[in-house]
Amino acid sequence: MSATSLILAAAVAVGEDSAAENRAPDFVVPIAHSVGLMTVMRTTEAVIWPDPFARTEYFGARYEEAFTKPPIYPDGDAWYVNYVGHAFFGSELYLRARTCHFGWAGSLAFAAAGSTLWEYAFEGNGVRPSLQDLVYTPLAGAALGELRYFAWRSLPTKSPARFIFDPLGELERTIGTDC
Repeated sequence: MSATSLILAAAVAVGEDSAAENRAPDFVVPIAHSVGLMTVMRTTEAVIWPDPFARTEYFGARYEEAFTKPPIYPDGDAWYVNYVGHAFFGSELYLRARTCHFGWAGSLAFAAAGSTLWEYAFEGNGVRPSLQDLVYTPLAGAALGELRYFAWRSLPTKSPARFIFDPLGELERTIGTDC
């Protein structure tokens, strides 16, 4: 069983909100949301920073480095990318799992799995994974995501103000997702 499978299994096991609402966590929406978000982010990254992210001639070598060498620290990214961007990315992963009936621990595990997927699969062909990003993204994401979840959940279901705390989720729910 892979590490990601174990993390996702843990997410189901600790879904305390699910037990209270008698609803099992929904894996489809958060996974589709996360993969779509990462695809858009990776495409944007290739446009903004073509070297190294759009240079296909060394994809294989970069993936080999990603999986055979330890994560780098520090990663050399600007402070706003590391501390603001990664916190929001982590909170988006966390919040989508949280609104889809994962408990806080399961949502943290989902954000950690998503951060790992991003660092190794989506970015691994351009740069080596970053230890800082692997740790900070899910932890800061859980803190910010739980605040967003609390604020979102405290508003009436049909309140347009919910869009402020979960804009992507509200758009997805408008087109028919149930979480």
